[in-house]
Amino acid sequence: MKLHQRLFLFVLCSVAFACTNPEHKTQKNSKAKVNIVSNNVRIDYTDTGSGDTTLLFVHGWCINKTYWADQIAHFSKRYRVVAIDLPGFGKSGRNRNVWTTAAFGEDIKNVITQLDLKNVVLIGHSMAGDIILQGAVNIPGRVIALVGVDNFKSAGVPFTGDSVKAKKEYTDAIAAMKRNFKATTFGYFNQALFYKTTTKAVKDRVLNDVAHADPVIATACMEQQDDYPEAAKLLQVKKKLYLINSDYTPTDTSGLVAKKIPYRLLEIHATGHFPMIEKPQEFNTLLDKAMADIK
Repeated sequence: MKLHQRLFLFVLCSVAFACTNPEHKTQKNSKAKVNIVSNNVRIDYTDTGSGDTTLLFVHGWCINKTYWADQIAHFSKRYRVVAIDLPGFGKSGRNRNVWTTAAFGEDIKNVITQLDLKNVVLIGHSMAGDIILQGAVNIPGRVIALVGVDNFKSAGVPFTGDSVKAKKEYTDAIAAMKRNFKATTFGYFNQALFYKTTTKAVKDRVLNDVAHADPVIATACMEQQDDYPEAAKLLQVKKKLYLINSDYTPTDTSGLVAKKIPYRLLEIHATGHFPMIEKPQEFNTLLDKAMADIK
């Protein structure tokens, strides 16, 4: 069971329910748009900068591509930088019923092929960790490295809890989301994903985006997730995994070590689950270190 699922179950045992949306930075000098369609769904994106290496940014659950604005501004000076709204979120289309890791992984492949991206570094936040990994499985020849952002915190580590009990608790959690999506998710985010140093502006921005997410699609994303075999997929793609993880919850790398999966952990301190907007300059410095290692 993934870390975000464990946190989700824990928080729902004692939910304490608790939004202005700041203006997001717009990107200049975007390229002429290619109409990206994946499985009949239009994918909205930005495409800036140039170079023989592409950074493809993929957001996490209930948010959108604007969370990468500081990274786009910084890295587009040296690289081609693409940021997408996953289907079902942001400005992308919603006209489908399948919201699995496999489906999203196919979307990543379609973005890469339709934009003809080369030497791609896939960067995925939260649930997008598994999504970019599946994307790399689908089109390995175009991907040179994976960067997880506050995810893969227990990749390859066996789950030792009561699986039957955990499954029931997860089913109950999904039912709670279906009854009252906003109250349930706000409780989860407030208790599990924000740190004591997370500013009110960041909290308001995130919670506002959660409140405006499509509750049916967002719930389906959680409900349709399977027990994705992260370690096996990482071994399959044979790409080094870079982790820019907040240390508000620990990263257990013992599974990666045991399975001899190459990785580099770059921890960012005193942030919650959204380090790219909580400490953008420090985040960019760590991603610069990863890029230097990749090159």
